[in-house]
Amino acid sequence: MLRRVHFFALVALLLTANFVTAASLRSPHRGGAASHRRVAVRRNVAAPSVRPSRRHRIPWNPVLKGSHESQLRQNQEIDRLSLPRIANDFELQELELREELVPLNDSRTLQLGANLTPTRRYCRPWTRDFVEDLSEAFYEEFHHPLQLTSAVRTVEQQARLRRWNRNAAPIEGDTASSHLAGMSIDIGKRGLSRKEKKFLDAYILPLVQAGLVEAAEERRQACYHIMVSERYTGWHEEQQLSMGTQDKPAAP
Repeated sequence: MLRRVHFFALVALLLTANFVTAASLRSPHRGGAASHRRVAVRRNVAAPSVRPSRRHRIPWNPVLKGSHESQLRQNQEIDRLSLPRIANDFELQELELREELVPLNDSRTLQLGANLTPTRRYCRPWTRDFVEDLSEAFYEEFHHPLQLTSAVRTVEQQARLRRWNRNAAPIEGDTASSHLAGMSIDIGKRGLSRKEKKFLDAYILPLVQAGLVEAAEERRQACYHIMVSERYTGWHEEQQLSMGTQDKPAAP
């Protein structure tokens, strides 16, 4: 009898030990060796390396390159001629009525941008001479008009422009916008072919070198900015006279 009691006690003890061991293996707090190995593996896995993206930068080296010195020269020309920086629409209309500013018109060789209101389609007489010469030469080569996107501006207009266009020139100082004196125009380059751009570069660059215009192909705006010196008209007339003399037959 005593042996039976001892036997059943031993069996109960073994069953209890097995139950406790199984429970510890199932417990989420005691994950066991296999669970610890899985955690260790996850912790030791290195995160994939992320390479910083590299933007493809197109080299910018235009033939007609703007500069601080060019802006200074533009304002020096305005000061040499004692021209005012046009403050507002009232002053603008006064200059237009006195014909100190002359109108730019749509033609077969020149297309004015839809953004230009009637009072903004004006410039200095010598600037219009340049625009007519350039657009005529361009049309003869490519048989479609140039687009003019900007001409005279007022200080008020330029101030509004600078609120959203960080590339716009100041309204005062040695580098103020030459549009404020009506001497500058912008030629749109959107839609121009490479051949057409090369033509504009080749046409304008000698005039820059002769000190007759200041020009820059803008990067952030799709245009060529061109300021025309008052000396341009006299130079052009001399060129025309010289060509006319060469075309005439020699006197008998």
